[in-house]
This record gives sequence, structure tokens and C-alpha cells, in this order.
Amino acid sequence: MLKKNLLIAAFFMILFFPDKQVNAQDHGFGLGFMIGEPTGLSAKLWTSRQNAFDFGLGWSIGGDRISDHYRISYGSRIHFHMDYLWHSFSAIRSSERFPLFYGIGGRLNSGGGYDNSFGIRGVFGIAWLPHSTPLDVFLEVVPVLQLIRSSEFGLDAALGARFYFQ
Repeated sequence: MLKKNLLIAAFFMILFFPDKQVNAQDHGFGLGFMIGEPTGLSAKLWTSRQNAFDFGLGWSIGGDRISDHYRISYGSRIHFHMDYLWHSFSAIRSSERFPLFYGIGGRLNSGGGYDNSFGIRGVFGIAWLPHSTPLDVFLEVVPVLQLIRSSEFGLDAALGARFYFQ
């Protein structure tokens, strides 16, 4: 419990009291967490001012299939995804930075009726890049076309945050 409280305190200290002026990152490498479908680690590697690779490694505790033609156990499973993203920084006019992002990628799942499955992801989301912090906060909705073991549609969605290393 003490360890968890220290991590939460450190997170808020970094968010609200940075030791030097830094901007929310739109470059470099960020590492953090995501909660939803799936829940786990999230990473982002910027390749230009508008493009980035997004990675996720986590677990899922429920099914994400939109239709129920294929019987799955709804047990927990391991989830890995990698996406290529485009960002639109001019879509929302604000004193804060709220880029919309979209992209395409792939997903691998194992366990819970998804053993060795592969799907194609279409990513849509919004991020908040707060001023003077090395963080981003994001919300994404991801339709998935499951291709291997069966052909089904699914939906991933996550809320998360990442810390960017200087």
C-alpha cells in the first residue's frame, strides 16, 4: 500500500511541479499505462511532428467481440498491439493542445478463447498535451477486424497517460 501511495504522489509531483520548464511531448519516447480493453503498459515513439508508433502490452478480462458467432470463454488474455498514428494539432482550437489522432495497426491476443489470434486495428482518439509537463493523457476507441482464428469485429478502448523521457 505504501508503494502504491508513493507512486501516486510521484506522478502528481511530476505533473504539477516539474523541476524545469518542459512542454508536453510531441516528440521522443513516452511510457505509461492504459486502462480499459486492454489494461496495461502503453508506449509511444514519435517519428516526426505529426506521426508516431504506439505500442501496448496488457491483459484483458472480457470479450471484445461485437457479434457472438464464435464462442469464447471471456477469460483473461494477453494483448499486444502496435499502431502507426497521424496527429492533427489544428483540429481543436484551444489554449491547450488537444490533437486528434488516427491510425492503423495490428493486435495479437492469446488466452481466453483468443489463442494466437491476429486482428487489424483502426485507431481513433484524442490526446491532451498539458503545458509545462512531460506527460500526455489520451482516450482512444479502436475498431478491430479479427482475422485469425476467426473473422469477427471487435472493439478496444482505453484511457491512459504516458511520461516522456528527455
